[in-house]
Amino acid sequence: MPTRVRKIALPTNSLLHGYMSGDDFVDCFAAPATISPRQAAEIIVEFPGWAQPLLKLRSLITSPFGLSQDGPEAADKLGPFPVDQETEHEIIAGFDDKHLNFRVSVMCRDGRLSLATWVHPHNFGGRLYLATILPFHILIARNGVARAAAAQTPPLATAP
Repeated sequence: MPTRVRKIALPTNSLLHGYMSGDDFVDCFAAPATISPRQAAEIIVEFPGWAQPLLKLRSLITSPFGLSQDGPEAADKLGPFPVDQETEHEIIAGFDDKHLNFRVSVMCRDGRLSLATWVHPHNFGGRLYLATILPFHILIARNGVARAAAAQTPPLATAP
């Protein structure tokens, strides 16, 4: 049975609240899980095969505008995203770019895994970029939560 992922409000105890101001974009998806935030985040940033062409297309379209393709250098990264904060229950990664600032939060607490995304656009280009990628972001985020939640669930026993 597939893992049920649902949209939720950003948990009140998320460190991501410290980044928010004004009309920022925030979304959050969750599923039942008992996995560590780092393990979940590592699974989430291993984007599925169907998303790879979308990510390549994004790179082709945005590279002429000087937007970061692999994120800034950092000692600790999750995929292309530098780790910004990490606690026992939450890991936050992301960076500030020319068109927008963004962070993703992976929180695992009380039997629930949540993936939240915060975006603060700087200008029209940032708002346009967000509007363009949003449908794909939702698909990829929901898929990442489902894959991470399923990874901690033992497989069902098969009949002999």
